[in-house]
Amino acid sequence: MMPLENPLLIAAVIGGFFVLTLIAAAIAARWFGPRPPSLTDAFTALRETLQEQQQRHDRLLREELAQARTEAQALAALQRQELAAHMAPFQPQFAAQQESLRRVLGERLEALANELRAQNQHLAQHQQQANEHARQNREELARALAQFGAQQLQQATALRSTLDEALKTLRQENSDKLEQMRQTVDEKLHATLEQRLGDSFKHVSERLEQVHKGLGEMQTLASGVGDLKRVLTNVKSRGIFGETQLAALLEQMLTPEQYATNIITKPDSNDRVEFALRLPGRENNGDPVWLPIDAKFPREDYERLLDAQEQADTQAANAAAAALERRIRDDAKTIASKYLAPPHTTDFAILFVPVEGLYAEVLRRPGLLEDVQRQHRVTITGPTNLLAFLNSLQMGFRTLALEQRSSEVWQVLGAVKTEFGKFGDVLDKVRKKLDEASNQIDATGVRTRAINRKLRDVQALPASDAEQLINSDDDD
Repeated sequence: MMPLENPLLIAAVIGGFFVLTLIAAAIAARWFGPRPPSLTDAFTALRETLQEQQQRHDRLLREELAQARTEAQALAALQRQELAAHMAPFQPQFAAQQESLRRVLGERLEALANELRAQNQHLAQHQQQANEHARQNREELARALAQFGAQQLQQATALRSTLDEALKTLRQENSDKLEQMRQTVDEKLHATLEQRLGDSFKHVSERLEQVHKGLGEMQTLASGVGDLKRVLTNVKSRGIFGETQLAALLEQMLTPEQYATNIITKPDSNDRVEFALRLPGRENNGDPVWLPIDAKFPREDYERLLDAQEQADTQAANAAAAALERRIRDDAKTIASKYLAPPHTTDFAILFVPVEGLYAEVLRRPGLLEDVQRQHRVTITGPTNLLAFLNSLQMGFRTLALEQRSSEVWQVLGAVKTEFGKFGDVLDKVRKKLDEASNQIDATGVRTRAINRKLRDVQALPASDAEQLINSDDDD
């Protein structure tokens, strides 16, 4: 490397000297102005000399680099030859090992393939056996179901026959008892009618007094029912299935005249609400005020919420609860827009959810009940609080019926009193007729006794002779 370093050092020294010379010339030209032409020529000659030396050094540098490259290539070729010579004895051993490894791998793969084929055959046999067992189980289950159905049919037939016989016996016994009661009433009617009517008037008077006393209590109860209704419609705590359950609750608590199904509650509209309660109107024209009740069951959203809660997926549960809340709000808005039209309807409607768990989830949503009730005038209820609400309405209906029927009771009692007066006149006439008949019977007895006195001395004929004589007279 020394031949290479010396030219580089020389070139660096010459270059540095050339640069210093140029700098000195520039400074001298700046400070001292132009110089005689001889100095400029000297600098020019020096520059040319330096350029020639630099070119010579560059040529020498290129030659040194080419020689170093050639030596490096030769050294690399020599190293490759030595490596090949060292690796040559190991190539047969490597080939033998590769062949042995290939043979072992082939044998193991073949054994694995055979084992897989055997397992497949074994699995196929098991599958066939399982299919056969399943077929046998299905046949046994079908036979068992058929036998069970036949037994159930026989039991149902026997039960129906037993019920029919029991009903016939019950009807016959009721008919016999009613006939006995009718006979007893007919036998004792004339003897006890006046006493019974007197007792009835006394009993009715006492009942009317109790009714008037109870009306005040029922009015107080009605105000309490109104308070309960307001509480139920301002709760601040917590397709077909819903309709069926709602229909069952209404049928259980109310009479058919107190509610209607599939009725239009909003004038100039074709939307029919599933159920509506018939409330008495403020006017006396007989037009009712309808309370719409619609059942909603967002089953998909509720099931997604339950699944998320079972899996402890908080994010999915929150998303499902938000979707359920949106669904409830949309349903309440739809009910309010379709079915509410005061004064033809009440100023609020009821949204019925048929599952207590769903109603509890609605209660858990902060502010949902209050917002729906305030914005859409819709009250959300579950089966339990709807039952309480219907019970309170039923008590109100009974109070109203008592108030309406009290005047009718008084009218009936007045009519009974009038008829009872007429019945007394008839009894007087019957008593007179009975007295006249008794007098006639007494007169007939007197005449009979007089005739017997006249015939006392006449000898009586034997009974057989008298009968023959009378019969002969009849024949003549």
